[in-house]
Amino acid sequence: MKEISERQKEIIEAAGKLLSNSGMSGLTTKKLAQEMGFSEAAIYRHFENKEAIIIGLLQFLRADMDQRLVAAIKENNTPEAKFKAIFKSQFDFFSENPHFVVAVFSDGLLEASEKINQAILHLMQTKISYLMPVILDGQQKGIFTQSITSEELVHIIIGSFRLQMFKWKIANFQFDLRRNGQNIIESLLTIIKP
Repeated sequence: MKEISERQKEIIEAAGKLLSNSGMSGLTTKKLAQEMGFSEAAIYRHFENKEAIIIGLLQFLRADMDQRLVAAIKENNTPEAKFKAIFKSQFDFFSENPHFVVAVFSDGLLEASEKINQAILHLMQTKISYLMPVILDGQQKGIFTQSITSEELVHIIIGSFRLQMFKWKIANFQFDLRRNGQNIIESLLTIIKP
């Protein structure tokens, strides 16, 4: 992904807020321009169309997650510590940026276009690319159960994460995601340990 400007980041954040509040149909360049306080033409100077804005949002999230998770894994040396750090990073990020929670569910984004589908797939693959080696390492060291395949464990773990995020979203972001996230992390570790 090419470097995004500060203005593009502002547009992406405003788009995330509109998507979170109104879904795909609520994200229009007109509403986005109103949210930003400038003309629709100004948005088109930064993004070609609505699809480009959504792809930009997903690419921004992917790059941000990539950067955070590299650091989280580098700072920790055991599979369990890395596991905790990956999810702590995610819960911290979304606590500070609830308007990006739409990307976790891709509400209304799937089937919007093939390019958007590919951007969603790349976002999911990025998270799996950090989680899978941690799970495999933990299984090889006997820290995580080997009675379930690493792929199945990753699906269970990511599903639990998505459910927690969904509960937070439908609660209108009113509970402490970090605290509840920590409880989910500990519960998952209890389940996946032999």
